[in-house]
Amino acid sequence: MHLTGKQKRFLRAQGHALKPLVWIGKSGIAANVLNQLDGALKTRELVKVKLLESCPLGTAECAEELAQAAGAAVAQILGHTILLYRPHPERPVLEWPAGLEPSPARQGEAQP
Repeated sequence: MHLTGKQKRFLRAQGHALKPLVWIGKSGIAANVLNQLDGALKTRELVKVKLLESCPLGTAECAEELAQAAGAAVAQILGHTILLYRPHPERPVLEWPAGLEPSPARQGEAQP
């Protein structure tokens, strides 16, 4: 999924007040982390992931792996925190401003 700069800006504003729901520690990205992330994305669409200091992966590497595994887009990487977005296919949670909502054609595009 590819997001434009304005879409990322909107998602960063929405995610500012969120608390991390998924924590990644010394085990790295394990199956239970992916299950927890998938459940959180199904109910909320926008999820903060926090990497603990003991995480063996770098933040950018972890963000890319999580986004690919969950079918999500990375909206922001800030320090050890990752903001991921995946729209709900049937009942969206976020209310996008007019003209900014991700279109189905953009969601299917491959990232450059």
